[in-house]
Amino acid sequence: MSKDAPDDDPLIRETRLRQKRHRRWLREGDLSVGRRLAQIGVLGWILVLPTLAGLFFGRWLDAQLETGIFWSAPFLLIGLCIGGWTAWKWMNAR
Repeated sequence: MSKDAPDDDPLIRETRLRQKRHRRWLREGDLSVGRRLAQIGVLGWILVLPTLAGLFFGRWLDAQLETGIFWSAPFLLIGLCIGGWTAWKWMNAR
């Protein structure tokens, strides 16, 4: 094993991150019920809006190309993936 900087070690990096979160929790305390409900609401909208946008775009494209529902499912899934990825990034940014 090489003697790299201690910041390269994942265990040290995760330990420092946990200490930082613990200090912030001691300083700020727990979130209120209203704040947690607001976060859940935002998370729902972050997931739902891209999904609906993909569905509406797919339906519009189907209407323009007269393809029935051929494009609706792929754009629905693309919207769902974008919403899921955005929600994941939003939850891990905290």
